[in-house]
Amino acid sequence: MTRPPYETPTAADIAAVSEQLGREARGVVGIAARSADGAPAVVATAPRLPDGSPFPTFYYLCHPEAVAGASRLEAVGMMNEFNEMLANDEELRAQYERAHEQYIEDRDSVGAVAELAGISAGGMPTRVKCLHALIGHALAAGPGVNPIGDIALERAGLTGFRG
Repeated sequence: MTRPPYETPTAADIAAVSEQLGREARGVVGIAARSADGAPAVVATAPRLPDGSPFPTFYYLCHPEAVAGASRLEAVGMMNEFNEMLANDEELRAQYERAHEQYIEDRDSVGAVAELAGISAGGMPTRVKCLHALIGHALAAGPGVNPIGDIALERAGLTGFRG
């Protein structure tokens, strides 16, 4: 198994992410995507935080513009439409299942945590629950990996972001 492609964070990256989040960034192991201006957009987070808590969200969306875009889609109930799409499209479901498996593989490459076995993020593999997580995964993994994350990126108008 190879490590997912992300950059080792610098002290400046950690400071920028902490400022974006409005709190100290915890467990950051990499910068998985950046905005067009180079600011961190998605961090790769250790599956076990420094305080010992399991943390399933390996790809954590941190850039304020991207977070706002995901929030806007969630506020209008876009998850319902995406869940209907999953229910009615066998190929989409299969792609989403593969995204779930890849997400777990990426996280496990940093460290397997028994409490998280089989759990990814965002509702994968059977439903759409959190667009922040799915957009974070799509940005980190690149186009064509997480189909719902890709659609959400487009619908949110988030251009200038990619891993």
